[in-house]
Amino acid sequence: MIAEDRLAQILQRFEYLEAVLSQGTGDIAAISREYAEMRPVVEQVRAYRALLADLDEARALLADPDMRELAEEELPRLKAALPEAEAALQLSLLPKDAADARPAILEIRPGTGGEEAALFAGDLLRMYQRYAEAHGWRFEIIEEQTTELGGIKEVVARIAGDNVFARLKFESGVHRVQRVPATESGGRIHTSAATVAVLPEAEDVDIEISPNDIRIDTMRASGAGGQHVNTTDSAVRITHLPTGIIVTSSEKSQHRNREIAMQVLRTRLFDLERQKADSERSADRRAQVGTGDRSERIRTYNFPQGRMTDHRINLTLYKLDQVMQGELDDIIDALTTDAQARLLAEMEGGAER
Repeated sequence: MIAEDRLAQILQRFEYLEAVLSQGTGDIAAISREYAEMRPVVEQVRAYRALLADLDEARALLADPDMRELAEEELPRLKAALPEAEAALQLSLLPKDAADARPAILEIRPGTGGEEAALFAGDLLRMYQRYAEAHGWRFEIIEEQTTELGGIKEVVARIAGDNVFARLKFESGVHRVQRVPATESGGRIHTSAATVAVLPEAEDVDIEISPNDIRIDTMRASGAGGQHVNTTDSAVRITHLPTGIIVTSSEKSQHRNREIAMQVLRTRLFDLERQKADSERSADRRAQVGTGDRSERIRTYNFPQGRMTDHRINLTLYKLDQVMQGELDDIIDALTTDAQARLLAEMEGGAER
């Protein structure tokens, strides 16, 4: 049973926000954001309370001879609906990650496996591009370094849209692939890996970077394989001296490159701060994706068997072709449900103590 005083506090806060918005005073942007976040919770609270009221009314009608038969018909339906309503309310009350609604910075790098790992990194990039396209998100590549065979040495992209970080945050980790490489003449299956990091984009107010803490270098930008060499020093490399984080951007405009590189730097520093604040995550950003070794995988893509296995929740899907085409919702939904279940267990455990 969910504590009634907690539900009353939620409704009181929501009603207060409504009153403030109607008056048009205070920080309207912040109040509107909190109001919008609370609205689905309040809808669940009101639905749950209405169901409890209907149950009480039906029980009371049992004492009325004229209404007893109707009440006996209604009670089983109302009682059956109660567990579902309570579960939905509990989910809505789970602590929200403040970064869930933010855009995300996606970083993909090859791990163990040489050129095959680089090619697989390219496959992952296209998989996420297709997923973003299917959801109507904007996918912008910020920095990309390719190999001669079309693989990815490193790629950094920005993804913007509704609840991007909430949907993609479980993709961080080592992704392992098992397949026969195009360069393998003997038909042997190779195992290689690529690392994926998904970081919530930082806002200007999240991280303040002192000019004394960064070094900005300009250099000539070049395209894949050394093609399309830019004759001006437009590419920008920013080094954050306290942490050693290096960010580059190679668009045509040097001014735009500075903006992009600073945004990515803020995002990486913001992620470090989030990790320090979360006891379950290491303060070292590399803990998010490991070293790229095959043994540290979160997911395996087995091409000969046409299957994808997510090792964190022991989920196996035999539709690898669709997954590589960006059909990731089944996986992401399952990971989200698992995370919610663990949060519920923690909340219930804390309540028992």
